Amino acid sequence: MTAHTSAEPTAELTALFHRQKTAQRGQPVVERDVRLDRLTRLQEALLSAEPTLIAAMSDDFSHRPAMESRLYDIDLVLGEIRQAKRHLKRWMRVRRAPVPLVYKPARAEIRPQPLGVVGLISPWNFPVQLALAPMVAALAAGNRVMLKPSELTPRTSAALAEMLASVFAPEEVATVTGGPQIAQAFSALPFDHLFFTGSTSVGRKVAEAAARNLTPVTLELGGKSPAVIMPGADLDRAGRRIAWGKAMNAGQVCVAPDYVLVPRKKMLPMTDAIMGGFMHFFPDGPESDDYAAIISERHHARLTAMLSEAEARGAQILRLEGATGNARKFAPTVVLDPPQDIALMQEEIFGPILPLVPYDDPQEALDFVAARDHPLALYVFSDNKKEQELWLDHSTSGGVTVNDVAIHVGFGTLPFGGVGASGQGSYHGRAGFETFSHLKPVVRQAKRNGMAIAEPPFKGWRKRALGMMRKLM
Repeated sequence: MTAHTSAEPTAELTALFHRQKTAQRGQPVVERDVRLDRLTRLQEALLSAEPTLIAAMSDDFSHRPAMESRLYDIDLVLGEIRQAKRHLKRWMRVRRAPVPLVYKPARAEIRPQPLGVVGLISPWNFPVQLALAPMVAALAAGNRVMLKPSELTPRTSAALAEMLASVFAPEEVATVTGGPQIAQAFSALPFDHLFFTGSTSVGRKVAEAAARNLTPVTLELGGKSPAVIMPGADLDRAGRRIAWGKAMNAGQVCVAPDYVLVPRKKMLPMTDAIMGGFMHFFPDGPESDDYAAIISERHHARLTAMLSEAEARGAQILRLEGATGNARKFAPTVVLDPPQDIALMQEEIFGPILPLVPYDDPQEALDFVAARDHPLALYVFSDNKKEQELWLDHSTSGGVTVNDVAIHVGFGTLPFGGVGASGQGSYHGRAGFETFSHLKPVVRQAKRNGMAIAEPPFKGWRKRALGMMRKLM
């Protein structure tokens, strides 16, 4: 079911929400077979709609490589579904918990249960994966889901809505399409949990709207994720992997390396290694079929303005050469030692522009990262274990990958999320199941127990026993 922009979008959204809420109250306990069936339906629908979704994504971007769309939007979701189905029985199991000595012989357990109705707001850069991966976790946890996909990818959003409506009743999963007005009304609904993926600025607005209902939120944001070249790094390998991570989806990735910190004496060979990576991946330049376009003219103009400011301020700029017939393609670009007060170094780039920033000693690099918002990802390149541990022990980020970029996102065995301005909460695999579950604590008291010791009046033997009890708490 799709709710469209109308004269009263809030009333339509509210009706849809209450329809799901009523269904949830009628079936608060969602058995494993029901959850598995929902996951299987999603899996089969995604496989069936794959060609349509890939074509829609390419149309929305004006060009998006089919293999990128398959790998990062389809295959990652299929992997999440398979993992959830494989481990669901264990995730749902009631878990025994230790009992402090003073409360024995009581028994304690943790009982996962569905939250209820979950709202998902997904972005445009990976419009299928970032809509469906959290949905997998929410369905595995036994919830009903309302999805608001991005208006910047209207063809993909429409294809998603049609795909989901073909296998789910509106009471199970519903898709809501529309622009910022609909998104604002959507985030104001009293969901049992609201999950948002997007920019930090919009994330703040979503959190503010949810706070009015005391709706718990998970915010998957972004920021400026650094790659750090340490003295013990293999420059050729680092350059190739950083170029790969920056060129993926034309840099429109929340965990793309946003800038690179490089030992000053290694700036030239590092630049050569990164540019060599770009040329290796795209021998035809930005014209290559394997290189994506920018999502919109507005975003392309923003990147152009960033680069123009850097050039005007005297930064050296190197671009992957080659003509393109697509006006929305933006060539992979390296910017050497840009001024720190320009937009390129103050805002998340979210495009294929890569600043290289020199440093003189590792502490300077640590201080540079620490002085900024905690990044969503941190990439450390070094074959020296002590250099790796320096960053693992003395920096804070949502996640870290050593000697590679971005791949930690694909690990369903690891939680994925930010910290501070780069996000709050996490998902993927079991972490996603628990994000969308209430881990209800349960204590079962024995018929014969010692809790009478805590009943007043507090004098005599009770007072003496309670004094001794402090040591057993």
